[in-house]
Amino acid sequence: MTGEQCRKKKHMKTTSQKKSNRLPQESKLSAQAAEQPTSTPQPERVDTRLPIDTEARKKNRTLPTEQVLELLQQQDRRLWEMAEVVGKWIWVSFSEQPAPTVRQTLAQLGFHWNRTRQSWQHPCGQFRLSSAGDPHEKYQSYQPAEVAN
Repeated sequence: MTGEQCRKKKHMKTTSQKKSNRLPQESKLSAQAAEQPTSTPQPERVDTRLPIDTEARKKNRTLPTEQVLELLQQQDRRLWEMAEVVGKWIWVSFSEQPAPTVRQTLAQLGFHWNRTRQSWQHPCGQFRLSSAGDPHEKYQSYQPAEVAN
């Protein structure tokens, strides 16, 4: 015999089994599993955000830092007291999710949620703040409420 004649033919393996090889109990169980849905349908996600004026929001996003701080102080003094100016941007951070009306106020004033930094941020017309590293290391920061006192 030559080397080629001694070799065995390789068969392709499959992961599925033929139904005829299954036991009768397995067939019944698989038929029942096919009838039942594999996952429960998820309820449709409802948008709970309060309405905002998008045109006013766009305009507010271009305002300089001082004007945004004035608006913030007029709208909600507590937010102004929580505000931090980082470079020319304004950040407002919360320990817990704020009430819908507070989120609406911030959104209306032009703030957006930054998931990475876990704070509401306002660009104050400066749309290119460095995202590499902590901006506190590169830019001066202060609390306007502390400076005013």
